[in-house]
Amino acid sequence: MNADYLVKDIPGFTPHIARLVSMMNYARGTTLHAVRDLSIEQLDGVPAGFGNSIAALLEHFAAVEVAYQLQTFEQRDLNETEFARWGAGLDLGEQVKEITGKPLEHYLTQLNAVRQITFAEFAKRDDDWLHLEFPFWGGEPANNYFCWFHVFEDEINHRGQIRLIRKNLPK
Repeated sequence: MNADYLVKDIPGFTPHIARLVSMMNYARGTTLHAVRDLSIEQLDGVPAGFGNSIAALLEHFAAVEVAYQLQTFEQRDLNETEFARWGAGLDLGEQVKEITGKPLEHYLTQLNAVRQITFAEFAKRDDDWLHLEFPFWGGEPANNYFCWFHVFEDEINHRGQIRLIRKNLPK
């Protein structure tokens, strides 16, 4: 992994957004390291005692990011077509078993494409947008900063699951 351990200004982003981008980049780098060289069988495997495959969790990362793109950039939820595409990965329910048969490159390309949209949208916004408050879960106040923190915090949480799943896959 080629890590950047500096949370810093990044050209093209306002100071607070740049720091968020720094943290998102580090979290993604550690995820990519955790899934390196996995086969389709390893991606799709679900060891005893686990509910998700690594493929499902990678799909989840992309789905969560798409959902937060829509919520924070467009102030809306997924529409019916978008939910048909991303719902299984977003919910990690029974439908997640349908997420199989694709090579690692599929998930990496998908994650990268979704992240490129996020960063392009971030570049259009400023720190005032990041701190904009609105009602969120249960009507509690939140801001865009929290939403995007949650995107990579969720990835970090599930990346721990990926590491455990990987350790428990057949050798």
